[in-house]
Amino acid sequence: MSGPNLRRMLAGFEWEQVERLAYKPEGSAPFRDITRQTLFRREGLDCELRYFEIAPGGHSTLERHEHEHAVMILRGAGACLVGRAIHPIGAHDLVAIPALSWHQFRAAPEEPLGFLCMVNVVRDRPRLPDEDELAALRQDPEIAAFIRV
Repeated sequence: MSGPNLRRMLAGFEWEQVERLAYKPEGSAPFRDITRQTLFRREGLDCELRYFEIAPGGHSTLERHEHEHAVMILRGAGACLVGRAIHPIGAHDLVAIPALSWHQFRAAPEEPLGFLCMVNVVRDRPRLPDEDELAALRQDPEIAAFIRV
């Protein structure tokens, strides 16, 4: 450790004294090949900064919630669904995810997608789409082809 207020980056997008964790418990929601690291969660900060990494071809959960996200892509490429729009994403792009917007991130098939995500420390739990909401999303052929559930 470099000091109490400094944790250096290690190889492979890991940091000193930061544990690489499962994205979510297996079976809790549909996702594939993604991990998370909590980089900052300190007294005095009302937000938490996390690093997610999706392996090539992997994806996050299709979900929504009442809290907002602020995301910065650090490495790789892929695409994300935010609301009813699909966006190609790459290193250093910024993605704002408004409250109650459906969202999902997918890594390109040939490289990992790594991104920072800032959220409130106190936040609601993600909600998965029910059958009616999923059917409504699938009305758009582009969204139907993109989402993984």
